[in-house]
Amino acid sequence: MKTETNSPLLYRSLADTLISLIEKDTYRVGERIPSVRQMSKQQGVSISTVLQAYLLLENQGWIEARPQSGYYVRAKVREQAPEPEISSPVKDPSQVSLHELAMMLMRDSTDPELVQLGLALPNPNYLPIEKINQALTKAAKRHAVDAHRYIVPPGLEELRVQIAKRAALAGCQLSPNDFMITSGGLEAMDLCLHAVCRPGDIVAIESPMYFGTLQTLEVHGLRVLEIPTHPRDGLNVEALSFAIQYNPVRAVIVISNFNNPLGSQMPDEKKKELVELLARHDIPLIENNVYGELYFGEKRPLVCKSFDKKGLVMLISAFSKDISPGLRIGSIAPGRYKTELEWLKFTINTSSPTLPQYAIADFIESGGYDHHLRRIRREYARNVELMSSAVIRYFPSGVRLTRPSGGFVLWVQLPENVDSLELYKKALAAKITLAPGYVFSASNQYANFIRLNAAEFNYNIERSLEKLGNIIKEMRL
Repeated sequence: MKTETNSPLLYRSLADTLISLIEKDTYRVGERIPSVRQMSKQQGVSISTVLQAYLLLENQGWIEARPQSGYYVRAKVREQAPEPEISSPVKDPSQVSLHELAMMLMRDSTDPELVQLGLALPNPNYLPIEKINQALTKAAKRHAVDAHRYIVPPGLEELRVQIAKRAALAGCQLSPNDFMITSGGLEAMDLCLHAVCRPGDIVAIESPMYFGTLQTLEVHGLRVLEIPTHPRDGLNVEALSFAIQYNPVRAVIVISNFNNPLGSQMPDEKKKELVELLARHDIPLIENNVYGELYFGEKRPLVCKSFDKKGLVMLISAFSKDISPGLRIGSIAPGRYKTELEWLKFTINTSSPTLPQYAIADFIESGGYDHHLRRIRREYARNVELMSSAVIRYFPSGVRLTRPSGGFVLWVQLPENVDSLELYKKALAAKITLAPGYVFSASNQYANFIRLNAAEFNYNIERSLEKLGNIIKEMRL
């Protein structure tokens, strides 16, 4: 056992030893290093010396402390890969025809033998399953009869109160009566398009765009006008303004905070500019904010709806990404379209599930939701960083990838001659799924792009990314 003689030098020596072990992959990214007490016994030094060494390693970005869990090796991205360039989709409206590709992804997502990097599903280990099950049980007892009744639009008042309070954090001064409960975000999108569009109309969207939205547009028989989008700052408002001059745009769809698949976040001044542009033309804006709570910064970003003075912005939110995708609870703040959307909702399916509305309302009011969000924001930010580091490490040089400021997806630009659909097939043979770039465009853009789900990162996923990188290198030759 070593004898501690010179503590100021000893903690630096211990830190250097650990750095060497991390660089040699003895302690791998994401792995837990020995606890303070374990390291103290192993090295024969005081707990104070270990704490000083760990603090130094934290400050230098080698490790991170996780509450009630210990210290873990942190990804050190020594060089950032370049971002994808701003998109340049075709300038003419396109018919959408993606259902076969989308259903292929959905089918493969149910195979337990595959490493799932394709669908943008939340990490099941991060969902508050036990707390929500308790809330469901409590709600079932407290509302024994009411839980089995319809709650006709606009939905449970207690839940709308909580949603209105959270919307205030995103800059919206709205009352509970300004919201309507829906069966998830996709139903909300469907209702909004029902209210403002007819088959053959043109809808302008960010490009790339989440394929679930594109599927909904396809079902409605709408034509899509893809607008250039920056990988960090979102939709190009100037390009949209130009497009509106030459096309009868009936509605615009954006994911203003943490676009799927880009992870982009529109700056507040651009959100305001977008709302004012559409107000001048009296064009409704459908704003999808399902990732809005999963921000990596210190403060929840504003939404476009916060700048809305004419009731043209329909704000969509959902609890699918942070509480449970299976409960199917979302909401709309429909603005001037409130009466029509409530009628449509009642006509289509009368009511969203009742018991989950009670349970989620109780979960938010109790403070459990805020506590849960603080934890998963840290975890998703860490996992995105770890996966970004792995992509840089294992994929061929020259790849580009996004730098999301929220959410849990990565958009990766591959070498020009690597076709993402062909890669999908080869990856599937290696027991890995991914989302090929084709499904994020109505006009067959993004042939050499893929989306990766970074909600989870572990040893198995890292090895799968290494395999994927080798496949890409072979395809590039």
